[in-house]
Amino acid sequence: MEVIFVDLEASGLGAESYPIEVAWKSPDSNASDNFMINPDSVEGWTYWDEFAEELHGIDRERLVDEGIDALVACLRLNSVLEGKTLISDAFEFDSFWMRRLYEAADMQPTFTMAGLDAVLSAEQLIQYRFIARSQFRRHRAMQDVDDLMIAVRAVSEEEA
Repeated sequence: MEVIFVDLEASGLGAESYPIEVAWKSPDSNASDNFMINPDSVEGWTYWDEFAEELHGIDRERLVDEGIDALVACLRLNSVLEGKTLISDAFEFDSFWMRRLYEAADMQPTFTMAGLDAVLSAEQLIQYRFIARSQFRRHRAMQDVDDLMIAVRAVSEEEA
């Protein structure tokens, strides 16, 4: 299985939150993509958490100016990631936001998502958590993907 790491940033953590940034990367091919999503492209995407904005540093105005349409985001992801499994270190959150994105576009993803337990053993997950806690996270999607890859590589190499 080719491992693709993914991370999403969102408007907040509440039930009304939605994805605002998506990044993914393949450590094997180094293929990657990163984009912001325009919340004005989806009716009802108005929830905004100031604390979340402090974490990721992206304001709503910037999303409207630089973000892409939710439908375009789904088409973009589907075209490149079809049949792949995307690995997230925050599966519950990231899968929720990915579902929200695809529901907004009235589409189905052509890929699946899984948590770290799909690629790491129970012992490696414990090691991963120690490494991840020591990382300074900027909470931008691609930086988080890169940090995730570094931590997974570190615990995987210890086993080798």
